[in-house]
Amino acid sequence: MTPLPSNEEKERLWERYRAGRPERVPVILSTNDRVYLLDPRYNVEGLTYDRAFADPEQMLLAQLHWQELVRSHHHRYCDYPAGLPEQWEVGVAFQNVSEAWFFGCPLDFHPGQVPDTRPILHDDNKRAVFAVDIDHPLARDPYRRGIELCERMMELARHREYRGRPIKVLPYLPTGSDGPVTVALNLRGAGFLLDLALDPDYASELMAFIVQAAINRARAVLRYWGRELHGVGLADDGIEALSQAMYREQVLPHHRRFYDALDPEHRLPRSMHLCGDDGRHFPVIVRELGVRSLDTGFPLDFAWLRQAVGPEVEIVGGVEVATLLHGGPAEVYARAREILTSGVLAGRRFVLREANNLPPGVPEENLAAMYQAAFDYGCYEAG
Repeated sequence: MTPLPSNEEKERLWERYRAGRPERVPVILSTNDRVYLLDPRYNVEGLTYDRAFADPEQMLLAQLHWQELVRSHHHRYCDYPAGLPEQWEVGVAFQNVSEAWFFGCPLDFHPGQVPDTRPILHDDNKRAVFAVDIDHPLARDPYRRGIELCERMMELARHREYRGRPIKVLPYLPTGSDGPVTVALNLRGAGFLLDLALDPDYASELMAFIVQAAINRARAVLRYWGRELHGVGLADDGIEALSQAMYREQVLPHHRRFYDALDPEHRLPRSMHLCGDDGRHFPVIVRELGVRSLDTGFPLDFAWLRQAVGPEVEIVGGVEVATLLHGGPAEVYARAREILTSGVLAGRRFVLREANNLPPGVPEENLAAMYQAAFDYGCYEAG
């Protein structure tokens, strides 16, 4: 029978996890509005990404419907709050196209897919990107549009309820980055991998430009909303294609610059998100960048990773999304058990999740199976 802890029990688990004394592994599900917008079982209104990206009412509805869906279904199978909240908290979401869009890549809205962009830098114009004004990021889309949408959504929500609950629109605060290699691949396509090998000076100049743009934007949005940074998060899925030597020599300095610019005193929690087969890079990321939370993809050897980074580092990861989407409950349960018994629990700094970002249409019985495994194989001895 699927465990059904109360929201209060879930919050106590997180309190104990933050204190280093959880009685079991917490379980999360990373979702975004695609589980609603791209699932016709729920999106009966026909909301679309192109409309949500342009219209504050459509963006507000997309975020509210997504939150209602996950709180009524998905969150029954993880340690996030389930049921109607006291107050809805929503915001502007542009998926993973923001940085490429900022540099001029056109948006593509394909039916049944999340938004995407197309490369714009070819061998004959690859220096054109340096004409982009990165010193005034909020004067250019998507950040200009994000703030405008956010402020209009705040007005729409001011005296409005959804399912009898008030709505709070959170400030649009894109302070992270998809990473210099990933954004360079968005801009140049696979040609950037050749740049790293054949034109390393240009590759370094482009990555430095991307990183400086991300730093400028993070500072600008924090200043605009009068907020402070409470953690520094970076991703860079593109480094999956690089050797350890190439990563260390050509990319690591740019990652370090991002973290140190936003956290010069090394006081803030530092996290790194890497999809794909990136495990070999994690030890140097932990050692050289001071990262203490690793959000992982697949494939990944959890036993090796725990030994490589030590018991103090948080590892977040779990059952592959293909298994969750296409496998059965027994297969999902077996994979979760394999991960939980691998040795990754050492240090009590492991969070079980889907790997990586839940797609639409995952059967609820598969989510229930992963959650059940956390109770059966993710409990710690008292002490």
